[in-house]
Amino acid sequence: MSIVTETSARERMSLAKDAARRIGLLSDEEKADALHAIADTLDAATDEIVAANAEDLERGTRTGLAEGLLDRLRLDGPRVAALAAAVREVAGLPDPVGRVLDRRTIGGGVELTKVSVPFGVVGAIYEARPNVTVDIAALALRSGNAVVLRGGTAAEATNAALVSAMRSALSGRGIDPEAIQTIDAFGREGARELMTARGLIDILIPRGSAQLIETVVTESTVPVIETGAGVVHIFVDATARSDWTREIVVNAKAQRPSVCNAVETVLVHRDALPLIPVLLDALDAAGVTVHGDEVVCALSPKVVPATDDDWATEYLSLDLSMRVVDGLDEALQHIRTYSTHHTESIITEDHGNAERFLAEVDSAAVLRNASTRFTDGGEFGFGAEVGISTQKLHARGPMGLPELTSIKWIGRGAGHVRG
Repeated sequence: MSIVTETSARERMSLAKDAARRIGLLSDEEKADALHAIADTLDAATDEIVAANAEDLERGTRTGLAEGLLDRLRLDGPRVAALAAAVREVAGLPDPVGRVLDRRTIGGGVELTKVSVPFGVVGAIYEARPNVTVDIAALALRSGNAVVLRGGTAAEATNAALVSAMRSALSGRGIDPEAIQTIDAFGREGARELMTARGLIDILIPRGSAQLIETVVTESTVPVIETGAGVVHIFVDATARSDWTREIVVNAKAQRPSVCNAVETVLVHRDALPLIPVLLDALDAAGVTVHGDEVVCALSPKVVPATDDDWATEYLSLDLSMRVVDGLDEALQHIRTYSTHHTESIITEDHGNAERFLAEVDSAAVLRNASTRFTDGGEFGFGAEVGISTQKLHARGPMGLPELTSIKWIGRGAGHVRG
């Protein structure tokens, strides 16, 4: 399925810019009502969406799309229902627009307030992730923004069905449907136009492979919020409990290996070596292939010898690298060398080591005795997420509604002049 291109990519972005002015003036109730309409329409269009998704899956399988990307691409009835449920959850969240962030009096009586306001038009470039189509559109609308989506050819039919359903829902509520745009039909040229549409697009968010993110960051003239790749670590300290280690590591790797918060490297304190055989058995039972250093390889014939490249690899599959370290210092050094600053976790009963790990690891999310899979907008209570930012400016970590707003200073005077 493809979208008929009656307008250019630039014209669609201009339509979104015009719509953004009206979306930004909607009340809290109107925005929530629009999202409930979108959720209801997604539920009603489930069969059409799943059928479109089947086209994308068939084409992806035929062209050799990686299994991890196929998993992210796949939508069935329960997944569409989950998307609709997430939209309803976003509708129920507090309005992020109009929050008073600061208040003061200047100039002998000018009342000054700092308030949150929408960005205007949010752009998104992503690949084989139809859930992002709905998540970002819902979050953008709830925060008073229009959205321009470039979801890639792998999910073109699915995204077309999702966008059609959402635009129909807006029209049914008397809201300008031009607030949701897709430029998938314009291919790579459309993506390039999106990256250079300064003045039409206020913020651009890439989600996908490290190569995609690097391309967007380096080539865009539009401001970018970088959502980085996830070379995620778990450090098993000397005092780690065996049951916690087994359950946390298996969950972090095997629950859904194709996502960015899945663990990719496990570092084990040398004094915790007795935990490794049990952990290896549990990972093997979950279908995980372990790429280990010499010490780990000696503990099981099923372990694949790790190469230097393994430590820097985001597998996005049922693969995991494992290395034995002499202590916390070596674990911290390894993480500093290979981390993409997404999520790291420590399993320990040593309070001092835990607090040092939490303080010294420079990542967007740092956890103690918990699976890395918790780094997620839904789990954090955001309803859905725009992405997980690994940069430090404007936003860091899972981004929800507040991260899709900027600020405005408003001054109210009565004939005041500056002396």
